[in-house]
Amino acid sequence: VLKIRKNGVEIAGADVAGVFYGIQSLLQMMPPSASRLKQISVSCADIVDYPRFKWRGQHLDVARHFFPVDYIKNFIDVMAMHKLNTLHWHLTEDQGWRIEIKKYPKLTEIGAWRDSTIIGYNSQYPQRFKKERYGGFYTQEEIKEVVEYAGERHITVVPEIEMPGHCLSALAAYPELSCTGGPFSVAAKWGIFEDVFCAGKESVYEFLIDVLDEVIQLFPSEYVHIGGDEVPKARWEKCSDCQRKIKEEGLKDEHELQSYFVKRIEKYLHSKGKKLIGWDEILEGGLPERATVMSWRGMNGGIAAARAHHYTIMTPWTPCYFYVYQGKYKEPVAGGN
Repeated sequence: VLKIRKNGVEIAGADVAGVFYGIQSLLQMMPPSASRLKQISVSCADIVDYPRFKWRGQHLDVARHFFPVDYIKNFIDVMAMHKLNTLHWHLTEDQGWRIEIKKYPKLTEIGAWRDSTIIGYNSQYPQRFKKERYGGFYTQEEIKEVVEYAGERHITVVPEIEMPGHCLSALAAYPELSCTGGPFSVAAKWGIFEDVFCAGKESVYEFLIDVLDEVIQLFPSEYVHIGGDEVPKARWEKCSDCQRKIKEEGLKDEHELQSYFVKRIEKYLHSKGKKLIGWDEILEGGLPERATVMSWRGMNGGIAAARAHHYTIMTPWTPCYFYVYQGKYKEPVAGGN
């Protein structure tokens, strides 16, 4: 509740966050030049405001394009100004591994760096590349710093650690976690790659649990995002370890193998007091009992998850993805062809 009178301003909220958002409303009523003025006038008003949505999120992928800590803090400031309360921090991808994991130093020694980056689009031939080493990562101390900074602005940071696909950066560092054994390199272009974590090797689950143990220590958020999107099954179809796992677990096919993979990770996260989020592909082959679905390919995945009584976060590609083209005319290179 925001009351502006001739003799003063009163802000009241149900909690500290409510008062914080009331202050944001007051700031939004001030002119852009307010910081340079000695005296500021705002209109008298009575405002009663509350959020329509519990989860008011913004996603930032720092794996394909790395952003330094100062940029992340500024990003958080802008989120707070718009009363957003969840930063979905996409930390691992084919194109880079951005979070320090002390037990597996090669993830950042090797996985955080690519030798070149595509110029323009994958669809352009011949493809051209900027042949320059590119990358970076956040130390665990920097992660803590960002999480604390966000918390002071009533923003929860939810990490995304991609599995079982979009993991070339991890496979470049530890090729034994794949079906074929590699060798691999950190991806220099965008897209979907057939090399993914082997779902048949117990060593893969041990590795991911070790990684998640360190992630959990850094992020107090009740949620951990595990990706789960765009997982080609070609390697699994020809992998003796994956085919053995399918038979051992009585699974029907590779889609159910992916469901088995996600369910194992969900069960572990649940044992640690955490909740799993996955992109809407985790619906394929059977959804883990307690999983939250993030629907990105449209509305249908979210509707299906909600009908199955699962928490659902709507993030449909159209209109929620800012990195696609925003207008009809010439713009800088963007996503969506």
